[in-house]
Amino acid sequence: MTTLRDAAMTSKAWPFEEARRVLKRYEKAPPEKGYVLFETGYGPSGLPHIGTFGEVLRTTMIQRAFEIISDIPTRLICFSDDMDGMRKVPGNVPNQEMLAEHLQKPLTAVPDPFGTHDSFGDHNNAMLRRFLDTFGFQYTFYSATEFYKSGQFDAVLLRAAEKYDEVMAVMLKSLREERRQTYSIFLPIHPETGRVLYVPMKAVDAANGTVTFDDPDGREWTVPVTGGNVKLQWKPDFGARWAALGVDFEMYGKDHSTNTPIYDRICRILGHPAPEHFTYELFLDDKGQKISKTSGNGISIDEWLTYASTESLSYFMYQKPKTAKRMHFDVIPRAMDEYHQQLRAYVDQDEKARLANPVFHIHGQDVPQSDMVVPFSMLLNLASAAGAENTEQMWGFIRRYAPEATPETHPGLDAAAGFAVRYYQDFVKPAKTFRAPSDQERAALSDLADRLRAWDGPIDAEALQSEVFAVGKAHGFEPLRDWFKAIYEVLLGASQGPRFGGFVALYGVEETVSLIEAGLEGALG
Repeated sequence: MTTLRDAAMTSKAWPFEEARRVLKRYEKAPPEKGYVLFETGYGPSGLPHIGTFGEVLRTTMIQRAFEIISDIPTRLICFSDDMDGMRKVPGNVPNQEMLAEHLQKPLTAVPDPFGTHDSFGDHNNAMLRRFLDTFGFQYTFYSATEFYKSGQFDAVLLRAAEKYDEVMAVMLKSLREERRQTYSIFLPIHPETGRVLYVPMKAVDAANGTVTFDDPDGREWTVPVTGGNVKLQWKPDFGARWAALGVDFEMYGKDHSTNTPIYDRICRILGHPAPEHFTYELFLDDKGQKISKTSGNGISIDEWLTYASTESLSYFMYQKPKTAKRMHFDVIPRAMDEYHQQLRAYVDQDEKARLANPVFHIHGQDVPQSDMVVPFSMLLNLASAAGAENTEQMWGFIRRYAPEATPETHPGLDAAAGFAVRYYQDFVKPAKTFRAPSDQERAALSDLADRLRAWDGPIDAEALQSEVFAVGKAHGFEPLRDWFKAIYEVLLGASQGPRFGGFVALYGVEETVSLIEAGLEGALG
């Protein structure tokens, strides 16, 4: 009999493929540290964006997959590079003039412009943890500031001083000539101003673990490389962090891919095998621009969760991680419906198909059943046709369509109804554009209204859909999708819509007749 582990070892789902690569590292012996370490990195130069969440989610999916195919314990670390100097003031935060006075200081030494935390770095770290906790991730949070200042990084920093020339040789190959003249892997923190300095080193004393440099005013300083007196440039920091922690796996965006050989080489120089890595495509906004923490473009996590469930966002993140994704509000309804389609499919799937189903990787082995007896796209059109202002209005229609459903027995549906109302009010309602029907469309809509007035069959979505089809054929629509497009544009103010028979069953036959009459009279615009 095939076990879950056996099936997972041959599954083509990308989390299992990545997990098997990690496991191969320890096919001869388990890790000396006693666990396999997964890491995600975060630069808290601005508010966390949805791509940060996606990185942790996807890493968690691989970690879960690893735990199915291996008994080796695992850990997940979320590492914040909050000792990085603030190079520019983010455009989406308050008190920008105040922040401008603290440029080049470590983010944990910059005052919080929101006034809620000890520093800007602490504020952004807290936001990151809140976002991750919303989704129930099990992780250990590491602050680079604490990591450097506590001494946890000292051994690797001393090793970097010892191997300074070797690490510098790796870095200098990747730099332009003018950059090489002033580059150093060490960035000292000025003892007086507290700013991160990008200055060349006059001397690196490996025996004493110190560096000597001139500050911008020409004064010479000598400081230890340990204890938070220096930090590493971000590329060396990547490899050094891997070596210090013993990282086995980290994923990052495509913009890092050309640096991977540099990270790997530095990690090996500093005494640790390079981890496995996974490069994902970037997240784009609706204009095709890369989502940025400092510009605040694209959708935030909070914005997505205003209009859809956490699971729908996880579903969106699971899909094709090596394909660039446009993150804009129009993708939300489709993600909601496809997630529930996969939930319904999971019930009847065999083990192989289940392991390839996104919901397995979203929920682990505890996959819930869908209670969405009405698709989200249908709820959106219901909210639109009814001009819904609240969830109670929506349930007035839902109960007629699904008498057995209540907010208590179908909490997912209840939440979706609330999401639909908010989405309709914020996005659909402002963009609705109704048009007058053509003569052919007017005749067909009048015919449909007559047939619905005379309807004495069951209030059944498929039967009503067949009747709508019949009207379109009787009035010579070719292709037939032009008939349905006319229905949506005249009655719903949109170019796309639901299966109209299902909509009639949900909205009501008499209500649909009234809607058609209003559309014919031009009273909907």
